[in-house]
Amino acid sequence: MQKEIELAIIPEKISDDLFIKKEASKKLNISLERIKTAKIRKRSIDARSKKVVFRVRLVVSIDEELEEQTYQWKSENVSQGRPVIIIGAGPAGLFAALQCIEDGFKPIILERGKNVKDRRRDLALLNREGLVNSESNYCFGEGGAGTYSDGKLYTRSNKRGDVNRVLELFVAHGAPSDILVDARPHIGTNKLPHIIEKIRESILTAGGEIHFDTKVTDIETAFGKVKGVRLASGEQLLADSVILATGHSARDIFEIFRKHNWALEAKPFALGVRIEHPQALVDKAQYHCDVRSEFLPPAYYSLVQQVGERGVFSFCMCPGGIVAPCATEEGEIVVNGWSPSKRNNSFANSGTVVQVGLQDVPHQKGDVFSLLDFQREVEQRAFRLGGGRQVAPAQRMVDFVENRVSGSLPVNSYKPGTVSVKLDEVLPDFVATALKRALPKFGEKMRGYFTNEAILIGVESRTSSPVRILRDTDTLQHPDVEGLFPCGEGAGYAGGIVSAAIDGINCAKALKKP
Repeated sequence: MQKEIELAIIPEKISDDLFIKKEASKKLNISLERIKTAKIRKRSIDARSKKVVFRVRLVVSIDEELEEQTYQWKSENVSQGRPVIIIGAGPAGLFAALQCIEDGFKPIILERGKNVKDRRRDLALLNREGLVNSESNYCFGEGGAGTYSDGKLYTRSNKRGDVNRVLELFVAHGAPSDILVDARPHIGTNKLPHIIEKIRESILTAGGEIHFDTKVTDIETAFGKVKGVRLASGEQLLADSVILATGHSARDIFEIFRKHNWALEAKPFALGVRIEHPQALVDKAQYHCDVRSEFLPPAYYSLVQQVGERGVFSFCMCPGGIVAPCATEEGEIVVNGWSPSKRNNSFANSGTVVQVGLQDVPHQKGDVFSLLDFQREVEQRAFRLGGGRQVAPAQRMVDFVENRVSGSLPVNSYKPGTVSVKLDEVLPDFVATALKRALPKFGEKMRGYFTNEAILIGVESRTSSPVRILRDTDTLQHPDVEGLFPCGEGAGYAGGIVSAAIDGINCAKALKKP
């Protein structure tokens, strides 16, 4: 017999199986001997009161052993199956490939960047010397932007697909099983590359193909149907189905659509800065303590403030993290954040951004690239006002709000370096104004947040794609091109690793529809 119960467990006892069994026996009013297993199904931190606890949902097995669940991915060989071209090896592309294999199709993944191992060298040059490789960076390469930007798996809504299915596939490829139970699951940038390599191995072993350093320059059609793609090498690859999973920074893909006059639309996005605090400050505020317990993970926060008609919110919060340079072209500054699996760095950072819509930028009717051009202009301005070689413009938080140039900048995690600049000169007026009004309000919601110990680093601009590639709601195909499946963040249908993976699975499943 099995029963589900909920318990509050003090942090010191969260890994003590015997203690948890004893608490379960009290809750169920049965003897301890009858409880064979007490397995945590869901786990979250409750820091609302001064005493911080873990809230857990337990599956308790009474009088019988609970069979241990294992997660494996197996498939038939699809080397002779119908080919499906997948452009991009991020989460949308990789999970689309796994689903293709399960359904008997042969995925052929084309990735403009390098594999995860070779990609590390380009990231090292980017961090150390500020050299941007336009084909291999934090956004382009095996695993996509998520591989080297944290591996947060926070999506919990099953509205678009089965979240647990995605998490189980990660576990089957080496992710810790904790991601199946934690309310805010996280893998870590140090672990994700190995998991991505195992996913690659699964695809290749099953008869799929993955080609790195392979850039698509055109999508070829005949009579309104996909017939294949053209590569930068001049080679043509033929297939009657193409899943386009290129991520939010592959701007050249949008140019292909403009050339063919295929339907696109401008899509709102968000723009702002990456804000970094000492992690100890965040811990103190969130856990109501002077020193965080060793049994608690580094604290996180999530903040939202309405400023007039505009929303300001924290985004992609990285406890114990690092701020990273994420430009994809020379002459621009883009920042993001990531954390290792232990989240043991001394800083916490978060994107803090402002909603941007078509009404905020100059545009002509029908100009679907106006928000993209606006995004690019801000990134280029940040580069011009920075210190060169990816040295980013920055300012202390209170100085920014009170319109002072920072005489010095705090020690921070951004490796290429920071230079003191008035961020008003970098950010659009409406973004700077909204941030200045929101940050003190954040300080009212989270004690210690509004401080000059915090640094604002510009710019956080790749929160999502500013262009959406249209697709039919039912078939998931582009309305102008039969057999073309726009997918994931780059097409405007996802926001994060899990939602992108779900969208990749959905697009692959759509191949089966007549």
